[in-house]
Amino acid sequence: MNYVLSSTLSIFFLTIFACTSFAQEKAPKSVKKSFQSKYPGENDPDWHQDKNGYYEANFKKKGIHYRADFDSSGQWIETESSIKEEDLPEVIRKKIATDFKEYKIVELEEVDHYTKGKFYDVEIKKDGKKQDIEFNAEGTIIN
Repeated sequence: MNYVLSSTLSIFFLTIFACTSFAQEKAPKSVKKSFQSKYPGENDPDWHQDKNGYYEANFKKKGIHYRADFDSSGQWIETESSIKEEDLPEVIRKKIATDFKEYKIVELEEVDHYTKGKFYDVEIKKDGKKQDIEFNAEGTIIN
């Protein structure tokens, strides 16, 4: 019985290790090169492929967690970091309190996007339905 259990656990952990190693290697060289150009000195990101097919690098810089997305050619798409409500510009906090007071804030992110520039992604929820609202720094909804 112990042999079967230890064999099963060994196989399980080897599979997890192999999958983790594969995830690290699955970003193409062009993507890794673009990442290094954009974030010099960040040598050990965790790579994943997201639901849009982008290669996502998860890394930490000065204690803050970031997620940077690149397409398969290495083109940078966006970089996101989770923030707290008090980190939102006051104009956005006021707009949420006024226009979305019946909603619960689920997630807040500061985003730097290749075409939209810097914006704030606010995920809200009401009656079990989630919605993303994107605000520029002046509090205008851009999506």
